[in-house]
Amino acid sequence: MNNFIKVNSEKCTKCGLCVKICRGTLVMSDLGPKVDRDLCIECGHCVAVCPNGALDSTKTPLDNQVQIQKEKLMDSNIAATFLRSRRSIRAFQKRDVSRDIISELLNIARFAPTACNSQGLSYHVIDNHKILHEITSIIADWTEESIENGVLKNSPWVQNTVSTIAQYRNDNKDTILRDAPCLVIATAPREQKELGRDNTHFSLTYVQLYAQTLGLGTCWSELFEYCSMAEYEPLLRLLNISKGRVVTGALLVGYPLYNFKRLVDRNPLEITWQ
Repeated sequence: MNNFIKVNSEKCTKCGLCVKICRGTLVMSDLGPKVDRDLCIECGHCVAVCPNGALDSTKTPLDNQVQIQKEKLMDSNIAATFLRSRRSIRAFQKRDVSRDIISELLNIARFAPTACNSQGLSYHVIDNHKILHEITSIIADWTEESIENGVLKNSPWVQNTVSTIAQYRNDNKDTILRDAPCLVIATAPREQKELGRDNTHFSLTYVQLYAQTLGLGTCWSELFEYCSMAEYEPLLRLLNISKGRVVTGALLVGYPLYNFKRLVDRNPLEITWQ
């Protein structure tokens, strides 16, 4: 068996932390940790937990890991305020977001948790205003067809959806993509559609939170998701996404038109103990 774990015997104290946090690949020997059987999902836990930097792995190299600086970590009060300050942005400035900033924003999504470290997500970004307007028009067509055919009749927000389309048709008001300058579309391998959907929720939540630090706002694009996941042919043809991949989520991204002054309350916490 290829031993992808390397141990610096001079640094290793055989404390066993790497073995304790491993999912079943490592065991402790007289010479230190070693591979018992290759169940590795390349999470990097074993390398990251070693207090002495004694462990290395060709799958998650020590040189690619970053030392955590405790003084840069948030305390609980700052973290709570930061998390509570996230709002869904429904009005954007008429200002484009540079592709460098979008790349920085999406790069943080790589570090979100995924099931068994499956990862596998990629992103299709649309910042062409003409294409965004075409997408809005296509979604409006699909939504009207779906309402007429009863596809959306069980949606608890069907009346909101009817209002959205009416505003678009009658007042030329885009409450579908909300005139956002950028649409970020997450995709996953077709054979991992359900898993990819879960992974996308984690990854795009990271994006939503990090966006605040860049002065950006985001909003989930539910009608786009419904339309794309229904594999509506006009939309798929416009997006030109590989047939081997499926859309698993989408976010509107841009600079907020308005700034919020307060943290909004939510329903009281419900919790049970056993």
